[in-house]
Amino acid sequence: MKELLLVCIGSFFGGGARYLVGKAVDLLIAVSFPWGTMAVNVIGCFLIGLLSGLSLGGQISPTAKLVLVTGFCGGFTTFSTFMNENLLLGRDGAMLSAVLYTLLSLALGLIAVIVGYQIVK
Repeated sequence: MKELLLVCIGSFFGGGARYLVGKAVDLLIAVSFPWGTMAVNVIGCFLIGLLSGLSLGGQISPTAKLVLVTGFCGGFTTFSTFMNENLLLGRDGAMLSAVLYTLLSLALGLIAVIVGYQIVK
């Protein structure tokens, strides 16, 4: 039960951070492309890579990993929103945008995870 509470606390703050970062990016870049969600997903990938690397190196405790990786990063990243936005782009006839959004999100997310791991090596 303690572990569940720790994940919930991390998720609470991760969800709040997701909302704030997504809105800030959307306000800065006012176009009909989901830059806010993509930014959150790339940042989340970087964070999960960094934190997982720190955990593997023993620099953060299993409890901190539970709060930060499972909780915060789980609440922060928005894969379900990402998939829904792709569906909406495709449904609205913006297939090129949907493909671009998917490819950029996957490529930048993978690069961000790798960079996060490399920082702690």
